[in-house]
Amino acid sequence: MNTLSFKLQTLIQSELRPTERMQWSASPSPGRLARKCLPIVLFAIPWTAFSVFWIAGASGFKMPDFSSGSGLFPLFGLPFLLIGIGMFASPFLAAKKARRSAYVVTNERAIIFESGFWGSISIRSFLPHQLQEIRRVQRSDGSGDLILERQLGTNNDGGRTTTEIGFFGIPDVKSVESMVMNLGKH
Repeated sequence: MNTLSFKLQTLIQSELRPTERMQWSASPSPGRLARKCLPIVLFAIPWTAFSVFWIAGASGFKMPDFSSGSGLFPLFGLPFLLIGIGMFASPFLAAKKARRSAYVVTNERAIIFESGFWGSISIRSFLPHQLQEIRRVQRSDGSGDLILERQLGTNNDGGRTTTEIGFFGIPDVKSVESMVMNLGKH
């Protein structure tokens, strides 16, 4: 079981209402969240390879000469190369985010503390009446994901997207589901 950092513990305690008691808390598994980035990393391989090939081809497969304006053309491939490097870094960023995030179940609500860039943190609470369609995804070792909400949207092409919000990569997901299902019944 992973333990929460002192900073997260302090933040959680400051968020609790006077009548609330914490029943369970955990951070998402950094390894599980990093593995979710595998499709991005696989896509990054041809993306980055093509970017490097394009830059090399645009420079005539030789070192560019920046003394003339024609040597700047290969630099147009640089943003694509940086995007590829960013895609390769996504598992590390996801693991870092997991270590700075927490999931909490109290006697009154379920709470997600999710770290953002530049030190910000997003706090999302789910009261019992908001937890209508909980879905559990359990692995053979008992760990898994507890989906608390699904948000439907559309992308730029007009296609439908689904964003799942919940507790990801947690141990003993079935007992956590039971706690969440019993919220407000005391």
